[in-house]
Amino acid sequence: MISEPTLVACRISEIAEVSVHFLPVSNYDLQHPFLVDNPWVITQNRGGHALKAFVARRGQITVIRSDFMPTGPLTWQEGKTQVAGVGLHMIQGGSGDPVLVLHGEMGQTVPLRYAESLAQDFTVHMPAHPGFGVTKRLDWIMTVRDLASWYLRVIDELELGRVNLLGFSLGGWLAAEMACQSPQTFRKMALVAPTGIKPPTGEILDMFLITAREYFEENFVDFDSTPEYSTAYPAEPTPEQVELWECSREEAARLTWRPYMYHAALPHLLGRLKDLPTLLVWGEQDGVIPVSAGEAYRQAIQGARLEIMPDCGHHPEMEKTDEFVRLVREFFA
Repeated sequence: MISEPTLVACRISEIAEVSVHFLPVSNYDLQHPFLVDNPWVITQNRGGHALKAFVARRGQITVIRSDFMPTGPLTWQEGKTQVAGVGLHMIQGGSGDPVLVLHGEMGQTVPLRYAESLAQDFTVHMPAHPGFGVTKRLDWIMTVRDLASWYLRVIDELELGRVNLLGFSLGGWLAAEMACQSPQTFRKMALVAPTGIKPPTGEILDMFLITAREYFEENFVDFDSTPEYSTAYPAEPTPEQVELWECSREEAARLTWRPYMYHAALPHLLGRLKDLPTLLVWGEQDGVIPVSAGEAYRQAIQGARLEIMPDCGHHPEMEKTDEFVRLVREFFA
């Protein structure tokens, strides 16, 4: 019935924390006496794919039968959508409840592994902010708060409904501003090392005193050992990529220069979010935004949960991808 099977090493989720081998089976008979007598229903993470499956052992082999087996690589759709007065560049993929991903101060990157994983359970929307290289600048947007108001219009016009918010660095500040203006628009909010609040101790790294390349490297505890570093920030970027980075730096300066990367009013406004479930994720060795800012966010948002990842810098989604995906997936579930 099954010829030349390929055993794939896998790790089962917390429901059954053991290492096994999964034998992919396209059409296994669920009425087989072994499965009938020994069903094992779990939720399993396999390469970012969350599966509900029947699992059973036959000697040294574990067999799996599930209607939710991934059939191939995820296809991302990329293009421009006319919305809120501009052609908004958007990358979209996946299925399920919507997640709006807001990129940081260095602009939009290709969908990384964390996005691929989340797209197995959610519809992931990754817009490029106006002025950050691929979406046209809107001159009337002069502050992060202006940009937040504009994005609320985008959500309305795209009819996304109540969305989950996922914001990184400057995109985390943007997400917080959006939620302060319209908390009812959002289901849950996850902020990854957001700017927006002045750290009680330490300083936000000034990205304009160093080159883009130096800034990228400061974002990581060890960029050489981070596989996706070269994907997001290649050593030999194309001219288009260099232009995107420079446009992003220029627009970030327009929006956040004075005061640099924070707004004194934000901690006071975050009190509106006591009914919005909020997850804060920080790298313990973040060299861009001190962890003290994470504690300030936690204190400002009643009920917020702060997760600090050891041996991690400013990009948990790249440096600790598996742990990051688990946190965010479980939180948004």
